[in-house]
Amino acid sequence: MWKPLVHLLSLCLLLQLVTADRDDQTSAHINRGSFEDPAARLRPRFRYWLPDASVDVKTVQDNIKSAGAIGAGGVEFLPFYNYGGELAPAPKGSDWSKYGFGTPAFRKLFLAALQAHKQAGLAMDFALGPNQGQGVPADPSDEGLQWDLEPFSVAVPKSGRFIGKIPGWGSGKLVALVSAEVLSSKNISMDTAGTASFLGAAQSYYIQMILKNGTLTEWSDKVSSTGHVSLDLGTTKSSTHHLFAFYQFLSHNKNLEYAASPSKTIWDNGSYIVDHYSARGAQTTTKFWEKYLLTEEVKELLMSVGHYGWEDSIEIKSNISWTPGLPMLFRSTYGYDLKPVLPLIMYNDNNINIQSTQPGTIQCLLNTPDQGLGYVNDFRGALVEGYRSYLQELTSWINSELNLQISAQVSYNLPMDMEANIPYVNAPECESLQFGDNIDGYRQFAGPANLAGKRVISNEMGAVILRAYSLQHSELLSFINRAVAGGVNQVVLHGQSYTGNYFGTTWPGYTAFSYLFSELYSDKQPSWNHGFGDVLDYVGRVQYVQQSGVPRTDVVIYNKVSATNPNFPTMYSAIDLIDAGYTYTYLSPDNFALPEATVQNGILGPNGPSYKAMVITSDSNLTAEGVHHIQKYARAGLPVILSGGDPGVYATHDGSDKSTVEKALQALKKSRNVYVVSAGQVAAKLQSLGIQPRVAVQTNGTWYSTWREDAQNGMDHAFLFSEYASDGTVDIASAKTPFILDPWSGTKKPLLGYKRDGERVVIPLSFAANQTVVIGFTDSDDGASDYATQLPSTVIGYDYAHDTGAVLHVSDGSSQSLLLSNGTRVRLGDKHVASPSSLSQWTLIAEHWEAPTNISDAATIATKHNTTHHLSSLVSWTQIEGLKNTSGLGYYTTTVSWPPSHGSADGAYLLLPRIEHAARVFVNGKRLPGFDFAAPRIDLGQYLQQGANQVAVVVPTTMWNYIRSIAGELESAGVGVKTVMAGVGATTLPARRVNGLIGTATLIPYVKVPLKV
Repeated sequence: MWKPLVHLLSLCLLLQLVTADRDDQTSAHINRGSFEDPAARLRPRFRYWLPDASVDVKTVQDNIKSAGAIGAGGVEFLPFYNYGGELAPAPKGSDWSKYGFGTPAFRKLFLAALQAHKQAGLAMDFALGPNQGQGVPADPSDEGLQWDLEPFSVAVPKSGRFIGKIPGWGSGKLVALVSAEVLSSKNISMDTAGTASFLGAAQSYYIQMILKNGTLTEWSDKVSSTGHVSLDLGTTKSSTHHLFAFYQFLSHNKNLEYAASPSKTIWDNGSYIVDHYSARGAQTTTKFWEKYLLTEEVKELLMSVGHYGWEDSIEIKSNISWTPGLPMLFRSTYGYDLKPVLPLIMYNDNNINIQSTQPGTIQCLLNTPDQGLGYVNDFRGALVEGYRSYLQELTSWINSELNLQISAQVSYNLPMDMEANIPYVNAPECESLQFGDNIDGYRQFAGPANLAGKRVISNEMGAVILRAYSLQHSELLSFINRAVAGGVNQVVLHGQSYTGNYFGTTWPGYTAFSYLFSELYSDKQPSWNHGFGDVLDYVGRVQYVQQSGVPRTDVVIYNKVSATNPNFPTMYSAIDLIDAGYTYTYLSPDNFALPEATVQNGILGPNGPSYKAMVITSDSNLTAEGVHHIQKYARAGLPVILSGGDPGVYATHDGSDKSTVEKALQALKKSRNVYVVSAGQVAAKLQSLGIQPRVAVQTNGTWYSTWREDAQNGMDHAFLFSEYASDGTVDIASAKTPFILDPWSGTKKPLLGYKRDGERVVIPLSFAANQTVVIGFTDSDDGASDYATQLPSTVIGYDYAHDTGAVLHVSDGSSQSLLLSNGTRVRLGDKHVASPSSLSQWTLIAEHWEAPTNISDAATIATKHNTTHHLSSLVSWTQIEGLKNTSGLGYYTTTVSWPPSHGSADGAYLLLPRIEHAARVFVNGKRLPGFDFAAPRIDLGQYLQQGANQVAVVVPTTMWNYIRSIAGELESAGVGVKTVMAGVGATTLPARRVNGLIGTATLIPYVKVPLKV
């Protein structure tokens, strides 16, 4: 009896674990670890640049384990192949037929990477294909590969008769032959100055034609088997006719450019991009995995340590975005034939980012009020549906076949409304590079994911052009903090380098993107073992908080676009909401179809973001279905605010929706719970309605916040970020006890100073530039029963223990008292505290990291030697004799006599200048806990001894200042640094970066004052 019962319990446990692995909701029961030590899946990961499958297996495994040892949760395993051969072909000596994606050699390496993750207790993401994961090796006749639609055109003679072979015949399968009357035509010049050469040749102009509405006619059935047609289109006095022919074909575009001759296997052709507008494209990818990669051993390990299958931002090119099933999908969705209106979608309906300078040679517009935009919008809506089928097929397969999840950079770059499809992957991902670190851009991405209940919103973090080996961690942290403020709660760092030898590669080793983009993290960067781990711990703890519970957002902003701008400009440009502390994200009306898009008690999405109001700005566009939903929400009690005037109407093919929407809008404006305000007056209207921010702010700067509620663990969290130094207060809606959580050290203690105002907490805060604060709220009795409502500036810190209470750290200053919440006034003592002192005499031992004598030895970390420098002030290495072109480690030491000769002191804080890159502090050889790099303040109390104390600060630099000094000698995969720089128009190398400890260091003594209540 017991044996079957145990077996049943084991099966139930396994089912629970498997379900959790593919459960992408905020309510998922997963192993989260703790705030101090988050589980691997909650920690940041590295995108790992694998050169190809020829590399040393043990080195790959060591790289993965090394990442885990410094605090990463694993890697995103990306077979890079020189950016899919885009930046350079296979280097001499490499064989991508033998070492391509999915080959036996690759499978062996993939298995080894999984084993390394299992041995180190990490989690592995993996690209679904080489390079960006947008395709796989395949037979070139596979109809699941990418399709293209190419247009051709010709002017019809003035007689109106066309007899002959249609333009472009033989280019592919004819989809449509369309004629149209052309009312006018003109050339329009394009400004493409400064375009990077690797994006391809830019157009200098395009032809704009104005077509007469009602004259677009399809003649495909009149075309003979040889491509000939005879048409009589009639004559007109002031216009001409044009013929447009459209052909579909397999593009054979590749995500791994490679071709071996003769071609004997699928790997001899590199890897083809798959169709992204149908489920068939996804099936080509999944069938490849099932046939070539998912052996029993690989599958078992993937299900054990795998996390996300992944696809990058979509950088595929075409003439016109297409799939053969699109005409049928279009008709079933919109009720009319796509083919006659194809001339209207032949401009700017390819990749609107990568091909922004190649939008098409002809733009056709109608002589109608919307110029035919409605047809374009319908076409793009059909693309949304096709792309959704692709995403759903991938997601379904990875969920069911591997019990894992899918992460993808959804939609953007393609001519679609990005927000429409974000809910259809498990972990939607954005990126810092293309989003320009714009918090508003991130909010556009986060809204649909939040409404769909996604637990993770991921970000490809830290790519900056021309910053290889020079991106400082302070900059990286700024990018991360802005992303978190915008709703991101997971980062994948861009990226980690393979550290072994590789073909055509000198020291410092394989450099993805050939020195074009940051960053190349590995132990060849001095910070890897000297402070970068503190950064990763900080990020991991922030992610722990931001993946706890459910994100709550004050306001939703309506946002409907035909194609999302790939540069992600700010949509809500007024600052009133931010200034008052209101949080907001965006939703497309496409998202109103989600099951979570309901209103209860006047709240939209009550189990998710819990929006208290909806804002519609005058520059947005209402759809008929969207305004119907909004009317329904308003009737259910959701406040709807129209800001700055009436919104526009989202165009449809025949314009029939325009009057419908305009009438519905007028009815909406007369409805209960609907309000009209001037631009920039939304916050004032919300306040007049009694709708307060969950985290209200009053500050002389700009503060961004997030708010999360974790009912399972009884802890709510406020995350606050300020880009610049500022002071003020936050007013938070919570009756729970506040705790301060330090993501740098992993500690948690009750907040000492705040005030109560009913069920709100008012907390004074002071921020350094790029600093964050995390405040937790709980009903736990671990907090102090009384707190300070008035806290003197001389209280510079405190310790807390549940059994003894708070012990204040009081610095030099006028004698002051502290007011407790129970009305008691506590004197802070009459001791004369020792005065602060500057630490001005430092010895710097600079450890120089340089190339080995044999510069082709790419596996060497560095050759090292030391120089000693005596400093009376802390300045950049670029200002120190002999260190201008130096990179490495700085060992800064000074001596502190303890106790001070004048005044009392029980301890002291070391205040360091802002840390540009990384730093670790040691006192008498003992390493101190991690500290906030934005405002370094380190308690030395328990480390100081009587007499002389050595204080050491170990400061790593970036490697760029040295690397740029020998750049002419360096290659990666056969490509020289200066060659690739010239390819992007860089005539000189990027400048040196400031390095080292820069500024003033101060010692602030304090005395301990127990807070006796």
